[in-house]
Amino acid sequence: MGKLTGKKAIVTGASRGIGLAIATKLASEGADVAILSTSVKEDLAAKLSAELGVQVKSYACNVADSETVQNVFKQIIADMGTVDILVNNAGITRDGLLMRMKDEDFDAVIATNLRSVFLCTRAVARTMMGKRTGRIINISSINALHGQAGQANYAAAKAGIIGMTRSNAMEFASRGITVNAIAPGFIGTDMTAAMDEATKEKYAAQIPLGRIGKPEDIANAAAFLASDDACYITGQILGVDGGLNA
Repeated sequence: MGKLTGKKAIVTGASRGIGLAIATKLASEGADVAILSTSVKEDLAAKLSAELGVQVKSYACNVADSETVQNVFKQIIADMGTVDILVNNAGITRDGLLMRMKDEDFDAVIATNLRSVFLCTRAVARTMMGKRTGRIINISSINALHGQAGQANYAAAKAGIIGMTRSNAMEFASRGITVNAIAPGFIGTDMTAAMDEATKEKYAAQIPLGRIGKPEDIANAAAFLASDDACYITGQILGVDGGLNA
C-alpha cells in the first residue's frame, strides 16, 4: 500500500511536464486522481489508471474562470466522493521586457498562474473544512524569490502564490488543513527541451548540485507534502532547485 492509498487528489495543469509527473506520483502512491487541463485527455487517464491500479479521470477546465472552476470542481467532488489533496500547478508564460509587455500578456499570466490558485482553493475549501483535514500544495517558482528579467508577470504571479500560501495556511490550520508551496528551480520540461545543449550546460553549471532538475524531483516533494509524514508542516515554501537559492 502506498502512503496515499484511499486519498482523492486534484492536480491542475496535469497533462504534461511537472503536473503530469505529480499526478503520476500521487497515483503511484495509491491516490485516485482528477487530472485537469484545457481539454479532456481520456487516453492519458486510461493509461495511468491501467498502469497504476487507481482511478484517474481527466477533466477540461479553464482554471482562471470562476464559474467553470465551480462547476468542474463540484462534478469532480461528486465523482470522487470527496477531495483530500489539491495541487495548484497550472501555469503559462508570456515573457517580455516590461516596457514592451502587452496588457493582455500580463493579465493572462496573472489569471492562469495566480487567480487560479484562489479559485481552485476556494472550490475545495468547504469540503476539506467539513472533513477537518486536507493538503493544498501550490507550485510557485524560484523566480518568485529572486526575480527574472523579462518575467515581471510570471514572477509577480508566482510571488503572489507565496503570499496566498502563507495566508491560507493561517486561515485553514484550525481545521487540520495544511497549505504549502514548492518553488522549483530550473527543471527539464518541454519548454527547456527546445534549448540547445550549450545553453543547458550553462544553466546546469550554475546549479550547486550540477544538474538540471527533473519533473519527478518536484513530484516527489509534492507527494511528501501530501502525505501524513508532512502533517505538521504548513505555510512553508520548499525550494526544489538543486541549491540555486541556498
